[in-house]
Amino acid sequence: MKFVCDKDKILKAINSVVKAVASKTTMPILEGILIQTNDKEIKLTTYDLEIGIEYITECQVEEEGSTVVNAFMFSEIIRKLPDTEIYITLNEKNLLVIECEGSLYKLATMNPEEFPELPKINIENSIDIDQKTLKNMIRKTIFAVSIEENRPIFTGCLFEIKDNKLNVVAVDGFRLAWKSALLEGQANNFSAVIPGRTLNEVNKIILDSFDNIRIGVSKNQALFEMENCKIVTRILDGEFLNYANVIPANWETRIRVNRNILQDCFERISLISSSSIEKEKKYPVKVTIDIGKVTISCTNQTGDAKEEIYVATEGKNLEAGFNPKYFLDSLKAIDDEEVYVNFGSSISPCIIKPVEEGDYVYMILPIRLKE
Repeated sequence: MKFVCDKDKILKAINSVVKAVASKTTMPILEGILIQTNDKEIKLTTYDLEIGIEYITECQVEEEGSTVVNAFMFSEIIRKLPDTEIYITLNEKNLLVIECEGSLYKLATMNPEEFPELPKINIENSIDIDQKTLKNMIRKTIFAVSIEENRPIFTGCLFEIKDNKLNVVAVDGFRLAWKSALLEGQANNFSAVIPGRTLNEVNKIILDSFDNIRIGVSKNQALFEMENCKIVTRILDGEFLNYANVIPANWETRIRVNRNILQDCFERISLISSSSIEKEKKYPVKVTIDIGKVTISCTNQTGDAKEEIYVATEGKNLEAGFNPKYFLDSLKAIDDEEVYVNFGSSISPCIIKPVEEGDYVYMILPIRLKE
């Protein structure tokens, strides 16, 4: 094996696949990158038995072949080399020789035949969507995925195709984020729960462009496929929350407020709520709504804080407690200048939604305030 490649091209390929390298494994081969060459390109593959990523990039191939090299060592060397052409050869002693200007490195390799094949997916249903839209949908939901492994189904996002619309939903038991988008082509109705970890990696790889990405699913695997990259992942088993039935259709109190002003208030209040002096305790913030005004306050052993903002209000006066982080996560994900915040009662879910963007809903459960 022998090829020449620009540093920026091979580094982009490495950065795309390295997240599917196994970190804790008894199989050293899974800590490697499989490098394969053909006529005019190289293919890099990583697979930790849950996520597999393939990335193809053009280069000047002088001799075809394949090998597996430790991903961490290979990526760090390439990253620190000068920004120019890199010459890579597999020599007669099965060492991977990396040359660039005055730099010379030789790395031990592993047998490529021992590298596990990525699952071959018999796609039953698929959709095409532009990468910009998918990137936005993941960004607006992924933060609400559960990190608790006792309910594995909630550690992923529901991808639901219904009536030619893609719904992406994340829920962790305390909050829910739901983003939808109309699809251009006709698509069958289907659903799959994709692991949050996979979606984080997909979001890093896809571009903020209108180039399409294909999402295909089989019974227990999903495939994200672009022009030069594909990502294979398992689908989570279990029954997802019937999200449409838990989101309140009506409200008793509503405010309309500038998103940045509300976000700044919650960020300042969070300094008291999440004080480092009492890390083991979580103090809710109290949201009090009067006519034309919202008061956000918090009191604990560190001190107390109060923020008042003047807003447009409708409905009844109200007092409820919330985790400020949950409010902040949604406000950071919304792009509109103004948001509606809808309340039922002090113990009912709260809904945050953009004023202009009608296809995004975020729901938070309140926290009971101590008397």
